[in-house]
Amino acid sequence: MRWVLPLLIISVFAAALVASAMPNPNPRAIPPGCPSFCPNLGLDLVGGLRGEYRLVATDDQPITREILEQTRTIIENRVNATGVAEPNVLTAGSDRITIELPGAADAEEIRRLVGTTGRLDFIPVPAQFAGSVSQGSRLPVGMPDTPLFSGSEIASATAGTNEFGQLAVNLELKETGARLFDEWAAQNVNRQFAIVLDGVVISAPVSNASRYGGRAQITGNFTPDSMNELVTVLRFGSLPLEIEEVGFSSLSATLGLGFLAQTVLAGFVAIAFVFAFMLIMYRLPGVIACIALLSYAILNYALFRTIPVTLTLAGIAGFVLAVGMAVDANILIFERTKEELRAGKPLNAAIEAGFNRAWSSIFDANVSSLMTAFILWYFGSSVVRGFALVLIIGIATSMFTAITLSRMMLRWVVKQPWARKASFYGVKEEEFLLATPRSRRQRDVEEASGA
Repeated sequence: MRWVLPLLIISVFAAALVASAMPNPNPRAIPPGCPSFCPNLGLDLVGGLRGEYRLVATDDQPITREILEQTRTIIENRVNATGVAEPNVLTAGSDRITIELPGAADAEEIRRLVGTTGRLDFIPVPAQFAGSVSQGSRLPVGMPDTPLFSGSEIASATAGTNEFGQLAVNLELKETGARLFDEWAAQNVNRQFAIVLDGVVISAPVSNASRYGGRAQITGNFTPDSMNELVTVLRFGSLPLEIEEVGFSSLSATLGLGFLAQTVLAGFVAIAFVFAFMLIMYRLPGVIACIALLSYAILNYALFRTIPVTLTLAGIAGFVLAVGMAVDANILIFERTKEELRAGKPLNAAIEAGFNRAWSSIFDANVSSLMTAFILWYFGSSVVRGFALVLIIGIATSMFTAITLSRMMLRWVVKQPWARKASFYGVKEEEFLLATPRSRRQRDVEEASGA
């Protein structure tokens, strides 16, 4: 057990070192002149790129408000598949959709994330066309393009590998698609079929089984990026109408780096006041709380870099809110500890009782906050989801530092002879004497004087 505390501290700083050494996947989303380990910043702080698209109506399907909103939702899900890029995807007019992406400078980035229309069809290849259908090409002229079923029958899509270790996309089909595929496979063993995405063959495998049970796999010469792009398109469905580019334009930061510097300065001042309050009110336990709070900040930074998280002003607000919750947990613990000391419990027992009695309050408060944050993340817009994600990370980290790290440090400190002083815990000397085991000689003297 004596190695647990050093290991925890080493782990905290190792996390920071590993995170700082990680290459930034989007270096344009960090401030100019900032080291590469700076976190990504959002549109309001660092600017980015705006792309505008127009829906193309057909004779059979006009553009309606419902279709425009459905297209916006699908594009937002594609662009923000991880929930941390914090783009703005908005509708404009009766047929336009604008996409604003933080830190982007190249239109190709938005094109790649938006992807294609996403129309996926499973098309049987007639015997006379066997061998003439290949990956990357369009279907041969004269070949029927009636699909066995479409991409709407896909229940899930995940990245994976085939039996040869090559990159592949694993599909799970819905009930109707699974039934149709098994009916076709039972009569067409060793026959080819084409998987066609927006008119282009992305895979043309041969059916080597008579039953698949609702599971299929798309193989081909995938790169990691192309595989993930295909998974994203399949997961979030096809667009109801074709879209075409209108144009791209640069976005300047609405708040700017000057505002960011002011926000960081305000954050440091606020944390300094929190440190001063903890040291004045709780003395030695306050020192422990300050160390735990620094560890909390380091762990959050490591997680922000690892995920990675894009910080907007809303995200910074979520981080500051989580800092307050981390301090609140320590306050509950230390107040309970002081109550136990005044009740006459020994120092070690008072520390343990303080943590145990405060745990239910801390747990209830943090779980209710986590539930609210998850609801915001699930139903909110991109900016709200960013705030909620930062808050979720902060709450989870604060529970670890306040309960585990603080407890281990206090357990070690109270065993040291120099730490057993009333002034170190914010209680009166007579209250602390009641909580401190008396020596045999002191007890003998008191009993003799009482006689």
